Amino acid sequence: MNGHSSANGDDDDFDWDTEDELEVDDHAVSRSGVTVPGEEAVLQSAKANSSAESSSSKVTGHFVSMGFRKEMVAKAIEENGEENTNLILEALLQYSEAGSSKSKLIDHFKGMGFSEEMVLKAIQENGDENTDSILETLLTYAALEESAPVQHADCDYEGGFLDDFSDFSDIDSSSDSEEFLNPDSDEESKLLFLTKMGYSEAEASTAMERCGPDSSIAELTDFICAAQIAKAADALLPPEEKKPFCTDFKKRRKLDYDLLKKKKMKLERRFGDGDEVLHLPNPMLGFGVPTEPFQRTQRVLPEAAIGPPYFYYENVALAPKGVWQTISRFLYDIEPEFVDSKYFCAAARKRGYIHNLPIDNRFPLVPLPPRNIHEALPLTKKWWPSWDPRTKLNCLQTCVASARLTDRIRKAVENYDGDPPANIQKFVLEQCRKWNLVWVGRNKVAPLEPDEVEMLLGFPKNHTRGGGSSRTERYKSLGNSFQVDTVAYHLSVLKDMFPGGINVLSLFSGIGGAEVALYRLGVRLKTVVSVEKSEVNRNIVRCWWEQTNQTGILIDIPDVQELNGERLEQLMSIHGGFDLVIGGSPCNNLAGSNRHHRDGLEGRESSLFFDYCRILDLVRCKMAENR
Repeated sequence: MNGHSSANGDDDDFDWDTEDELEVDDHAVSRSGVTVPGEEAVLQSAKANSSAESSSSKVTGHFVSMGFRKEMVAKAIEENGEENTNLILEALLQYSEAGSSKSKLIDHFKGMGFSEEMVLKAIQENGDENTDSILETLLTYAALEESAPVQHADCDYEGGFLDDFSDFSDIDSSSDSEEFLNPDSDEESKLLFLTKMGYSEAEASTAMERCGPDSSIAELTDFICAAQIAKAADALLPPEEKKPFCTDFKKRRKLDYDLLKKKKMKLERRFGDGDEVLHLPNPMLGFGVPTEPFQRTQRVLPEAAIGPPYFYYENVALAPKGVWQTISRFLYDIEPEFVDSKYFCAAARKRGYIHNLPIDNRFPLVPLPPRNIHEALPLTKKWWPSWDPRTKLNCLQTCVASARLTDRIRKAVENYDGDPPANIQKFVLEQCRKWNLVWVGRNKVAPLEPDEVEMLLGFPKNHTRGGGSSRTERYKSLGNSFQVDTVAYHLSVLKDMFPGGINVLSLFSGIGGAEVALYRLGVRLKTVVSVEKSEVNRNIVRCWWEQTNQTGILIDIPDVQELNGERLEQLMSIHGGFDLVIGGSPCNNLAGSNRHHRDGLEGRESSLFFDYCRILDLVRCKMAENR
């Protein structure tokens, strides 16, 4: 090929019209004998055609013999004509150069771990000149491919993923970005900015509708990312898990359910169907947090809600439209307290709480937990790049990113000596926020380890280790748990109220977040009736109970359906009633991003909320009778 290039550079020294070609051009076709009328014209035409075909064949053969493909030569002749061989050669050399460059480009990206099919598609979309655009497209393909979590993701995606994301920083520092990221920007500007970021108009509109017109770009992008991940996670569910709320499941709820239906009808007549939008507070400080100056020390509880017994209910803040209005109505019309756990620890967790506890004289657990990523995970500070502005982790999930994704991020970042370009930074930061990836080496990210998640959620080290729980089960159990420091702050008022200890009915106990919070507050657990369907979680709570030398009684019940009026009355007569009914029913059908089975409180899992109401009503009625 170098020889070709050299020849092309010295066109004046070469005459590509050989003697044979000249002979073909000048040769006259003759025939002996008599000429037939009209034959001369036919002969002239035949001469021209024969001359053209012969000349084209010669030129083609000439360049084919030089190593060019016949199809390539034909294309060059078609574009430049067969007379100017210099132009033909120049075109052929350009084709060869382009082919070689494309081949090198394909090899380059294949070396980064992308498939040839994916690379060819990206080149076709962006051309082969803009390598940054090609890489961005490839990373987008990879993100879509990796969106299904590598860990087994049962349907316990709570709160839902990035619905709870916070601390979203600007993608770039331009004034335009700052304008769009301003929470006061109008709705059209936000929709336009989201579409410029690559999100579809439908995704942007849905996010705006769910999060409200006053939402920041950070909240909107978090919601969209959550929807994309939850959609992929739902695709992993076995077919039976995707079935709608079945009639058999409804039949199980006949016991003590008539009263609840009557209550619902009464509430709907009074308030309507509950579809009005509840705008979440920003910031989510609830009735106060220990690290912020705002404190609300008074509220008016409806008369029917005034305890004891006290109750405390938790679920995801960003539930579908009308859900929190319904929850509030079924729980004595109490105003929800919306709190983001980022004010208590280094990870966000946006939750709503409805309770009848006092809100004055609260106090936090000590020592206070780490408040930012580098305090919580100090070894990451050495490797944290300046272009990653995160100081808080997002909502801790039930699954983690795959090794393939973290490896692709490493290859994408290490391809540059300095900071990667803005588009690569954007992609990496999106994935880091989505999966809570932290920097553990040069250009190297990794998901959180289970013991790190335990620490961030306020549990003791190795709380979920052992007892038959696998690594996958540990992530799942932790992802569905309370944030202990947040819950303990709310429950702290019970310490002075029950100096001799407390009887707790813990519904949907999970891994015992409420029990751990009370224990860390110094509240003695006299009796705990723990209702939890997961055997793994029951084993975790049982191990913790034994290891912390609890002196009270722990009673395990695997199914909330077992707690009918008769069983509750029996338990209460033996143990003297319950001082606190606490729990957070499954949020599988409430997670705002969960599009596959986001059925609200009528969904197969989240309808267990009505069992919480049923049991709470029974407990309060029985205790009122015994006073």
